[in-house]
This record gives sequence, C-alpha cells and structure tokens, in this order.
Amino acid sequence: VQLQASGGGLVQAGGSLRLSCAASGRTFSSYALGWFRQAPGKEREFVAAINWRGNSPYYAESAKGRFTISRDSAKNTVYLQMNSLKPEDTAVYFCAARSGFYTTYPRSYDSWGQGTLVTVSS
Repeated sequence: VQLQASGGGLVQAGGSLRLSCAASGRTFSSYALGWFRQAPGKEREFVAAINWRGNSPYYAESAKGRFTISRDSAKNTVYLQMNSLKPEDTAVYFCAARSGFYTTYPRSYDSWGQGTLVTVSS
C-alpha cells in the first residue's frame, strides 16, 4: 500500500491541525494504520494507531486527550486530529500501515508515507 501524508504546517501553541494520510494500492481495509513522529535529533516515536475496523484506537501518553485518530475506509484515508498543540509536538509526522493488528513499534510497519512537518510555535 502507498501512503501520502498531508496537513502539516505552522501553528501557535494551543492551536489545532488535522493530518491526513491517503492510501492507495492494496486493500486498505485489511491494514492497521499508525501515526509516528520524529523530531530533529530524536528517534521516531509512536503517536497513535487504529485497527482495520476503525475501532479501538490506541495513543501514546503524550497524545492522550489531545489527539484523535480516525479512518474513513470508503475514502482510504486515516486522519490525526491534533488539538491543544504544544511546542514539543514539533516534528515530522509519518503515517504507516501494516497488515494485521497495530503495534507501537515503527519497524513492524511495512509501508510509510513521506512525512509532513508540524511546527508549533510558543
């Protein structure tokens, strides 16, 4: 499956952004989708994931209560709604897909989008 992430940008602290990840190729509905992020000089870290049914989302502690992951299988798109953004949320955000259930480990994902930059100013 091929993934194309979009929606990043510059926002002030406390603001919101919605990231989108459009998928094409193989059957999207059988894949789990995850969002990861990577700040300069840091390792890629898990943000949120959702299974192929679109239920049971799972979030990193840093994202709980502020971010919401959702998917629209009819549109082959997964979203990450980010509210109450903080400067420490600044990173390149990647969407990723894997067959089966989601995990929090980047290396377990088979397909990756190109990343979209989110910058949160203080």
